[in-house]
Amino acid sequence: MNGTACPCGSGRVLADCCGRYHAGEPAPDAECLMRSRYSAYVLGLEDYLCASWHPDTRPTTLGLGVPPRPKWLGLMVKAHTVLDSIHATVEFVARYKVNGRAFKLHEVSRFERVDGRWLYVDGEIRE
Repeated sequence: MNGTACPCGSGRVLADCCGRYHAGEPAPDAECLMRSRYSAYVLGLEDYLCASWHPDTRPTTLGLGVPPRPKWLGLMVKAHTVLDSIHATVEFVARYKVNGRAFKLHEVSRFERVDGRWLYVDGEIRE
């Protein structure tokens, strides 16, 4: 894991980037959490995704192993907006393929800091 490039596109090594948050270190801001969640989708880390999801909106399961699995191709963060000390949004575009067909997910995600940890609340899909 030490030499592996981080899937979030930061250009850093996974262990020094999103891997720290996957291992339990709190993300310092909503953008870092969002990037680590994207990396968790790429790596199939369902437990991390559930743990970093706000309990009020968290699904019971994500079914990441259910085919067809998307092949994640890249992430572009368009904006990180701090609303106040415990609320922020991150707008991003994630590209992926399913069964050879290309898609993109353009979302504005809402995050809330609870007990010192940023959590994903929900997102609004953009066309």
